[in-house]
Formats: sequence, C-alpha cells, structure tokens
Amino acid sequence: MTTADAGWPLDETDDEPRGPVGKAFRLSAADSLSLGNALCGFLAVCVLAWSAIRALQEGKPFEADPRFFGTAVVLLLIGATCDLFDGLVARKFRASAMGAELDNLADVISFGFAPAFMVVIWAGFNPATPFPLVMVAAASVLLAGVIRLARFACVKTKSGDFMGLPIPMGAMTVVSIVLLFPPSKLAVVPILGVAYLMVSRIEYPKPKGNLAAVVLAWMMINVACLTIWAAGLSGGDSLIKVGAVMQIAIVAAIPLRVLMFKRAKRKERREAERVG
Repeated sequence: MTTADAGWPLDETDDEPRGPVGKAFRLSAADSLSLGNALCGFLAVCVLAWSAIRALQEGKPFEADPRFFGTAVVLLLIGATCDLFDGLVARKFRASAMGAELDNLADVISFGFAPAFMVVIWAGFNPATPFPLVMVAAASVLLAGVIRLARFACVKTKSGDFMGLPIPMGAMTVVSIVLLFPPSKLAVVPILGVAYLMVSRIEYPKPKGNLAAVVLAWMMINVACLTIWAAGLSGGDSLIKVGAVMQIAIVAAIPLRVLMFKRAKRKERREAERVG
C-alpha cells in the first residue's frame, strides 16, 4: 500500500465536522415552539386539502367551506403565537445550535407554503379566476417568504427593525384577503402587493416590550373572532370582516407612514441646507 493510499481514509476523517455534535441534537424549549409552529402549518395545509378531497369523494363541485378555512387560520395563528414566543424563550433560557435554522424552516411551512396553498384552494377552483394567475399569486407568496427569511438571516438593519414586511404578518394579511374577498382577478392584486412588501426595503417595527404584548393580544382576539365565525355564531361574519380590514389597514398604513416620514426628513434637510 502506498503512502497516498494509506493516507486517504485519514483525509476523509479529517474532513468530517468536529465539535459538540451531541449538543446539536438536543432540543431546547424554544425549539419545541418552533416545531409546534411547523406542525400548525402542516395541519393547516392538511385541513385545506381535506376540504377539497372530501368534495371530490362525494362527487360535488368544490366550494370553500368557512369551517375548514376558519380551522386552518386558527392553526396559523397558533403557529404565529409559537413563533412570537420562541425567540423570547430562547433569550430567557437557552437556544440550541440549530434553533435559528429550525425557526426559519418552520416559518417557511406556516407562513410561506400554508398561505400559498390557501390561495390555491380559495381561487383555484373558481372559473372566474384564471388558474395561471392563481398560481402566480400563490408562488409569489411562497417565494417572497423564502427570500424574506433568507435576507433576514443575512442582513441586519441599523435600526434593528425588520426590513420588509415580516413573514408572519404577510401570511396573516394574505389570509385576511382570502377571508374578506371572493376570488376574482381584482382580489389577486393585493396578494401580489403583500408579496412585494415582504421583499421590499420598507422597515417595519420589531415587536418589543409593550408592542409585543399588543401583538399577542391582537392574535388572541383574532383567534376568538375566527372561532366565533367558524362556529357559525351570530355576529361572526361582522367580526371576521372587521378583523380582516384592520389587518390589511395596518400593513398598508406602515409603508405610507414611512414614506411620509422620509418625505418630511428630506424637506427638513433641504430647509437646513437653504438656511446654511
């Protein structure tokens, strides 16, 4: 055996990763929340798929059932709550070596794939909406979410805020559009707008302190409203419409506020240069 042949297995061994490999497989409490988020997204997709499968099994034309959509949205809101708390738990206790990767992968399932699939179920069976247009809208939500998460992992803003619409808020906005409007060519346009906001450079405030408490309270209120709506109780239709309108209004108002702020800053800068 030559020296090169003898050294080959050693070279292969040297290329293997070193370090506390065992610790990398230990799940922390924060990781459990991330996995719960992923599970909620998967279950939401299953619920929506079952609504279509059941109609096919019965030989009936598919119609979006509010009960299935309501259940899917509640699951996504529970996933968003898990996503809100996993970072807090990781900072309070400890984070595992794969915590950040688990968080991003769970977000892709719950806030990327699940709302994209919801768009397909919402409008894909409607003859008034061209299926290629539906697929473009759904794909834009998924791809924008993936890009948003990848950029979040690589780019940090000076202010510490989010660059682009956070993917959980983007998903909830897509869900609000689906719940508020019947499928049509015009209703697909704001979905494309949400996808654009996720990959835009508009900075959205990061929920901290009191703002995080407000976000959590908002999620709990939405869960209650969706439960009332899905159960068919009186007033449920009004509650879901009010909640959806407020969600869309909040997402639309922040970019307008940022544009107004930047315009005011430019005006102050020009006036200062004029005085100077």
